[in-house]
Amino acid sequence: MGKSTGFLTKGYTATTAIPARTLVKFGGADGTVVPSAAATDSGIGVSSDIDTAVGERCDVFMNGNIAPVVFGGTITRGASVTSNASGQAVAAATGNRAVGSAEVSGVSGDIGTIIISPHTAA
Repeated sequence: MGKSTGFLTKGYTATTAIPARTLVKFGGADGTVVPSAAATDSGIGVSSDIDTAVGERCDVFMNGNIAPVVFGGTITRGASVTSNASGQAVAAATGNRAVGSAEVSGVSGDIGTIIISPHTAA
């Protein structure tokens, strides 16, 4: 489960520390990212398997990828996933901004894979 598969991986500058395998969103300036922190955030993807310090390059797995992410709660395969306050994947409620769908089921602390396809959860 350590590698992403897919099409688009892009490098951004981290404006805050970003742990490995964290959901991310655009930062306040062009070319930057920060960890997602709420179900209402417009997540764009998942950070790579390397922790990123402030000012460093953060590779982000984006739309079309299947990427490993830290689960922050119980998630069932096929469920839409969004972010908790720590940038971990949790099940999305109807109307939440979702970054993708779970490829596997898991519980808090697991590293599971998601299919990245930002959408509004139904």
